Amino acid sequence: MSTTTQENRPLLIGPEPTNDPESARSHDSQRSDHPKGDETSEDGNRGLTASFHHIDDSHQQTTNCETLIHLIKGNIGTGILAMPDGLKNSGLYTGTVLLPIIAVICIHCMHMLVNCAHELKERLGVAGMDYAEVGYHAFSTGPAPLRPFANTARRVLNAFLTLTQLGFCCVYVVFIAANVKQVVDCQFPGNDIDIHGYMAILILPLLGISMIRSLKVLAPFSLLSNVFLGLGLAITFHYLLMDIPSSYDRAEFKSWKQLPLFLGTSIYAFEGIGVVLPLERKMINPHDFRGLNGVLNTGMILVTCGYIAVGFFGYLKYGDAVHGSITLNLPPSDNLAQLVKVLMALAIYLTYSLMLYVPAEIMWPHLAPRFHSAKAKCLGEYAFRAFLVLVTFILAAAIPNIGLFISLVGAVSSSTLAIIFPPIIELVTFWPRLSKWTIAKCVGVFSFGFICFVFGSYASIEAIIDYFKHSDEPQPRFVC
Repeated sequence: MSTTTQENRPLLIGPEPTNDPESARSHDSQRSDHPKGDETSEDGNRGLTASFHHIDDSHQQTTNCETLIHLIKGNIGTGILAMPDGLKNSGLYTGTVLLPIIAVICIHCMHMLVNCAHELKERLGVAGMDYAEVGYHAFSTGPAPLRPFANTARRVLNAFLTLTQLGFCCVYVVFIAANVKQVVDCQFPGNDIDIHGYMAILILPLLGISMIRSLKVLAPFSLLSNVFLGLGLAITFHYLLMDIPSSYDRAEFKSWKQLPLFLGTSIYAFEGIGVVLPLERKMINPHDFRGLNGVLNTGMILVTCGYIAVGFFGYLKYGDAVHGSITLNLPPSDNLAQLVKVLMALAIYLTYSLMLYVPAEIMWPHLAPRFHSAKAKCLGEYAFRAFLVLVTFILAAAIPNIGLFISLVGAVSSSTLAIIFPPIIELVTFWPRLSKWTIAKCVGVFSFGFICFVFGSYASIEAIIDYFKHSDEPQPRFVC
């Protein structure tokens, strides 16, 4: 972790952000097109929207405890339910050992991003930066040969943020359809609707909730989603801890071929790197966010423990029969288990619009100038949101397998945002005052992320191809 003082801070003064026409145009467009509920407050703080989850009202500051809760809920979603499927691809003990290592790397990358944001704030006097803005300002004030790439850095970061969020939405569509299908199939054993049919049924409900543009309106949905998710996880653990088989019945290590699928699933689960900057910005005592026993480390350790517990006991309980979401393994004939699937499906449904909010806010300002009247802008934004929803449905229908989709999204986009970009930004921000150890560390973290990206993407695509090769084979039906 790089630390600098006023004396050794790099004297690399780049262009002021206001001198960049594209930057000014982008910011002006975003200010004019944001809903009123998301306006910047007088103290310069914005609503917590860059985290991919709505965290808090834009005019309130949070205590350490509140920030800890927001950090945990910003990192827990469908990823935790997929951890048993991840361990299926690594082996029981291999996955259990590797998960904390991956967690340490991802958490350290979060610290990298926060440290860079602090350095750039002191250097430029710019507060309230999001992930893409940190990348932009790092390059615009970094080494002279890299300054022309500042806009490119911002575009690439926004592109991967958009790709990641749309990937999450696709996973959500598959997740909701799979859980609803299992519940309905048990209640009405004679129906022949496949998972694509349930996706088609979901289009209108998800279109409806995606038309909500104000985060203040979405906030109650987020709260209700968290309640459903918490109840669902608690009941799921009740089933995982019943009649546990011996660990000798589970493979300690699977194969090198399957290991990249585990890496993709694990990195997907640590989805909250975008949450750290807005969360710290909203704290009453921001200095408590970092540090060995700070809010960031405390929250992420708790999240990691949850991932390990669900992954370990889920794979121990169901072995290679585990599904892409552990909820699909719960006994279909048990009413309480069916309730879990309904709660989880509702929780993810209520979160879908929040996940779609980020790509809509990134892309819409570039399209808004094409519409001249206020009514045309409003209708255009609704049409654009509907288009994004349909895109996620098409992609979800193309790969209706939760586990494979999660692994692919994790390998392609999550690894890039969570592991590959932070060391690059740190090198550019603090150059040339970096120690050899810091340079070696950044190169090592980048190399690990790049390996996860390449081999994880290859393994996921190969597994998807293999899945389609056997898609015509009869699938086992759940016994209700």
